Amino acid sequence: MWRLLGCTFCLFVSLQPGFWRGWAAAEELEGEVKIEVLFKPLHCSPKSKKGDLMNIHYDGFLAKDGSQFYCSRTDKDGHPQWVVLGIGRIIKGLDMGMVDMCPGERRKITVPPALAFGEQGKGSEPVPPNATVIFEVEAFSVSRGPRSMEAFGNMDVDNDKSLSKDEVKEYLKVEYKREGKPREESFFDKVVEDIFRKNDNDRNGQISVKEYNIYRHDEL
Repeated sequence: MWRLLGCTFCLFVSLQPGFWRGWAAAEELEGEVKIEVLFKPLHCSPKSKKGDLMNIHYDGFLAKDGSQFYCSRTDKDGHPQWVVLGIGRIIKGLDMGMVDMCPGERRKITVPPALAFGEQGKGSEPVPPNATVIFEVEAFSVSRGPRSMEAFGNMDVDNDKSLSKDEVKEYLKVEYKREGKPREESFFDKVVEDIFRKNDNDRNGQISVKEYNIYRHDEL
């Protein structure tokens, strides 16, 4: 309930006169992502980098009039979203805007059309063509994601050049414990299911080197 009210409040505030005056100016940017840190904890560690696994909530707005087109707190039962940074699973502007972000940090990220939804817009949501968009992002956790080749070698305990769900799960459990953040078994089950849903392209229950390697996405 509170999550729903929180997003309703975001939408209400966004419609107030003058609230978006400063943000709308970002439409003049052609290829730059504008980042404004709204809150940063005194202890800001670890900081996110390409390949890291992040747990976030985010709200999306149109810079032109402040209308809200997405609210993660009302999508997918209101659970924070899991993203692996820098692999092209989210728009490029968000991938760029969430680098060096730490748990507890909140940012306002303005993304020009070329790094957002471009000339096509987003038909399933009210994002018109060539729209500058703004996201308010709150990070809840940042951990070393299973996306570097070094990590692949550490996870591939049977050395068969592919990763099973059990291998990925055990790796994540060790990483979280090492960072002093042990979690319940159900937490890791959910993360692993999400990772395989997004990366096990042939649905054979294994993530191959090709499916796993984020560096083929460098051009995104």
